[in-house]
Amino acid sequence: MNSSRFLGRTTFGDIKNLGNLMSREDAIKLLEEWVPNVRLRLHMFQVAHLMKSWAVSKNYDEIAIKKWELSGLLHDADWEKWPELHCKKIVEFLEDKSIDPEVIRTIASHGPNHFGVDPVSEMEKMIYAFDELSGFVHAYSLMRPNKYEGMEVSSVKRKLKDKMFAAQVSREEIYDAVNRAEILIDDLIKFVIENQKNCCLE
Repeated sequence: MNSSRFLGRTTFGDIKNLGNLMSREDAIKLLEEWVPNVRLRLHMFQVAHLMKSWAVSKNYDEIAIKKWELSGLLHDADWEKWPELHCKKIVEFLEDKSIDPEVIRTIASHGPNHFGVDPVSEMEKMIYAFDELSGFVHAYSLMRPNKYEGMEVSSVKRKLKDKMFAAQVSREEIYDAVNRAEILIDDLIKFVIENQKNCCLE
């Protein structure tokens, strides 16, 4: 467990700001300013797309869907320029902007072993579940001639067992996230394959 980035708290934002969201356009502008690395921005777009797709699949209302998407868009916003302050910088930035506390806490929950914030809500558990697996599945797609087309759950699971492939992706965190979310790894992989294939950097 890496405690160097522990946030030292589990409450974020102000409850009176519930429903106060940054627009998608403003979020993208922030990413363009804070995240020069196009590949890293793609990761955030992919996680945001998965979060939005999950919320839509649950028939959540428009505000909830926007919360899920915004959390995904900004979860790694401070990683490139301020790696030692990840995710303290983005949390404090959003608090200063009076953004919905549920969005802020979701961002703070996307890596419990790194930030010391355990995911509690469904939104928090799912961003943790999608984060590492999204990057892993994308890495696998890049080595396949047909990318996502024809990708099977079983082949992704085999790659997960290959510790040499995408070695920087924590298998432990993927399985921990699945357990916390109380979903099957097969179902999560299937959802990522089916939804991420339609996402690209805009």
